[in-house]
Parts: sequence; C-alpha cells; structure tokens
Amino acid sequence: MQLHFHKYQGTGNDFIMIDNRQHFFIPDKNRIAQLCHRRFGIGADGLILLENTKEADFLMRYYNADGSEGSMCGNGGRCTVQFAADLKIIKQKTTFMAIDGLHEAFIEKGLVKLKMKDVEGIEKDPQNAYFLDTGSPHYVAFVENLDSFDVYQEGKKIRYNDRFQEKGTNVNFVEKINQETIYVRTYERGVEDETYSCGTGVTAAAIVFSTLEKKKQIQIQTKGGNLSVSFEQIGNDTFQQIYLVGLAKKVFEGSLNIKD
Repeated sequence: MQLHFHKYQGTGNDFIMIDNRQHFFIPDKNRIAQLCHRRFGIGADGLILLENTKEADFLMRYYNADGSEGSMCGNGGRCTVQFAADLKIIKQKTTFMAIDGLHEAFIEKGLVKLKMKDVEGIEKDPQNAYFLDTGSPHYVAFVENLDSFDVYQEGKKIRYNDRFQEKGTNVNFVEKINQETIYVRTYERGVEDETYSCGTGVTAAAIVFSTLEKKKQIQIQTKGGNLSVSFEQIGNDTFQQIYLVGLAKKVFEGSLNIKD
C-alpha cells in the first residue's frame, strides 16, 4: 500500500498526520510503532488520523509512538487543526471531536488556540507533587535546576511506580522562572521518554502553578519552544475556558510503501 503522510510539529512535539477521510489506513499497533520509530520509520512522538464525523468538522484519532491508542494530546490537537486548515477542511475556526469529547479551536495570527476540557479537582500528595487530568493524566512536581535534572530516569520511576504502573501517567517537572512563567519538561507515557513538549502536560503544570501564584494566564517554556495557557478558575479547584496557544507547523510530506 502506498501511504501518503504529512509531518507536523508543535513546539517540537512531532506527529505523523494522515488524511484518513476515506478510511484507507487501518490502525495496527505494530505498524504505527514502526512508522513512529526514529531509526526504522518516519519518526514521530505519535500518529494522528484525521477522519470524518457527523458531530463536528472532523475527528482526531491519536496513537502513541508505541502504537497504542492514546488519550487527548494537546499539541497533537493543535497540529490537527492546522492540518485541517491546510487541507481546506476549515478556515480560522473549528469544532472537532477527540477521544475526550468536543474541542473548539481558532487560528489567529499564525497561532493555534485550542480549548481544552474542563478540569475538576487537583490532588496533592505527601511529596508536594500534584495529580490532575487535562484530557490525559498528569503528575506535576516542582524542581530546581531543571536543565540538569534527569527527566528520563526520574519520570520513568513515577510513571511505573505502584500507584500508576497499571495505566501509567505522564510526568511533568516544573521550574519557576518568574510569577508568570514556568519551564516544563515532560516524560510521556506511550512514548516512554522525554518529549520536546507536551500540550496536556504544560496545561496541567500551568493550572497547578496558577493555584500557587494566583494568575489566570501562564507563559510556558519547553525544550521545543514557547506556549501559553489561559483559563478561568471557579472555586478552589475547578478550571474552565482553558486555552492552549502556540505554533503548529508542517515540516514535510511524503509517501512510502508499506505492506498490507
């Protein structure tokens, strides 16, 4: 089978994008893992299928680099919105369906502004770390000297600890830059490594940071670039109107033969 694909990245979080409105690509875990492999395939943090749905402008189906179907991916959602615009499916505004429900998004001044799911409840553990769900589960811990921190080893320990080992969690390490800016590095389950950026992860980190600094908009630095997160807080631990904002860019497109 001749597979035509597009490669997109959002702050270094990169994805294989496939226009699957004709359902020619049948998801297979081993095939997806091979396509995402950085030595033997195209190379990516994940693979995304754009498909038709009667409920919205399009459906986003996200798969982790290991081939498993993933939960919501914020940067992947932003890339899919830009992909849909490049395919002329949408213009500047859209509503699309993902695994965690409907999402609104806008393209403004070259940036993709994605509305995330509401967040209710932030759990704090005895180690002063936090756990919350922003469409995907996220563990958030504050550290110092994040550039020299061993994100892979420390993130892996938490992702596979007694509490999380069954389903896993994404692990975010956060360093405060100032009262409105944080630096975030993330170990992602499914990739099983650090990625250059994680959209749901920086959203989780920004929300936790806002509870400490009482800010409604947070600037985030990642290894792959800068993002911002804004929201409205209702009560102590409910967050609505959450928007993840940043660049989403096409890198290249191509075709390859894959076995049926």
